[in-house]
Amino acid sequence: MITDECINCDVCEPICPNKAIFQGPEIYEIDSGLCTECVGHFDVPQCQSICPVSCIPLDPRHIESQEELWLKVAKLKTQA
Repeated sequence: MITDECINCDVCEPICPNKAIFQGPEIYEIDSGLCTECVGHFDVPQCQSICPVSCIPLDPRHIESQEELWLKVAKLKTQA
């Protein structure tokens, strides 16, 4: 998730390998159905590592295990 501390700096959207980040009405938002926390692409979530104001914590409403994230990666690859 992206908190309201977001400054709309535009650095997170282009680095998301799943295109899960998009510009919302006020700030950037993350589509939890597309977010894999960069599993299958990088060792750490790229949006979190690049955010200059640290406004992208893990969403407590969408806690997923590594196994669940890998299953989502596989599903997204078949939809591509």
